[in-house]
Amino acid sequence: MKLLDPSDSQLSENGLRSKLSSAMRAARRALELKNPLPNKLKPDQISVENAGRVAKVSGTWYRGENCNFHPERKNLSEPDAIAKYVGHGWFPEAPFITKKDYITAFGSCFAHHVTKYLKANRYRVFGDDIPVSSYVIRCGEGMVNTAVIAQQFRWAYDEIEFDEELWHDKEGNASAYLNDVRLNTRKIFDQTNVFIITLGLSEVWYDKKSGEVFWRSIPRNIYNPDRHGFKILSVAENKKNLELIYDRVRKYRPDATLIFTLSPVPLVATFRPVSCITANSVSKAILRVAVDEFMREHEDKNLFYFPSYEIVQDFFRDDAFNDDLRHVRPDVVQTIMKAFHRAFLL
Repeated sequence: MKLLDPSDSQLSENGLRSKLSSAMRAARRALELKNPLPNKLKPDQISVENAGRVAKVSGTWYRGENCNFHPERKNLSEPDAIAKYVGHGWFPEAPFITKKDYITAFGSCFAHHVTKYLKANRYRVFGDDIPVSSYVIRCGEGMVNTAVIAQQFRWAYDEIEFDEELWHDKEGNASAYLNDVRLNTRKIFDQTNVFIITLGLSEVWYDKKSGEVFWRSIPRNIYNPDRHGFKILSVAENKKNLELIYDRVRKYRPDATLIFTLSPVPLVATFRPVSCITANSVSKAILRVAVDEFMREHEDKNLFYFPSYEIVQDFFRDDAFNDDLRHVRPDVVQTIMKAFHRAFLL
């Protein structure tokens, strides 16, 4: 086949396009003759053998046998749209969490919405009916990164000790490593039937000497530039923390359900020298990739991901937040929790 030379002065622009189109049609026809497709191929007939080929069926292009298409706007008004277009492949086959199960939800601030909904619907949320002292109950909404969530499991089960005050409440007051608090945290974990872990961000402050991560940013009165640093937890680091949480749960609570979810609430500010919007995009993307890699490596009937982040970002899109563009509208939260209810709660 003679190659076309775009520099040929005898070819006009329209002539060149015509010859290129003819060449492409000839090439496509040659491939079809060499590897023909069935004349009347239906979507449910496309098999593994056809995975590397393309068929046009009813105006839609298919590749392989297992395609999940992106919905159009009209699809999102369907009654089962969230389960069908967002939860597919992630939701359990049937609801299984009963009102007898103890549920512990902690992590990012979105955990508050989860806990509030569960309590309102009379599910057993740990710490609600048992007066125990534990940071996962008192400060659970401030554990916004995977490292500090993992710290609670390491502290409770491995009895690890920390050299510096790493845990501070919203006012900057230090939370001491009290033995009774540690024992109560382990007590909570030992009795929990369902863990709901909400992940928030990848930006962290850490101790340069120990490598341990702070709950929040460092209070000004203790900040030491020689000892305290800021960084973004990588996909690998986040995934390692998820593995640590998973390993402790499976070792000490082998039959418990573990549900990870990514908070849709964005960063209030970033310590990076870039816009907060772009920093937040990276922070969430890192966590989402870490969770996805983690989930793909574990076949566990009691391990789930609940896509609250995707429901906000792609189901509601431009109309999910209050005017501050950070806090999710109450009706959107209710929609998310009702989707969770239908999928998980009996």
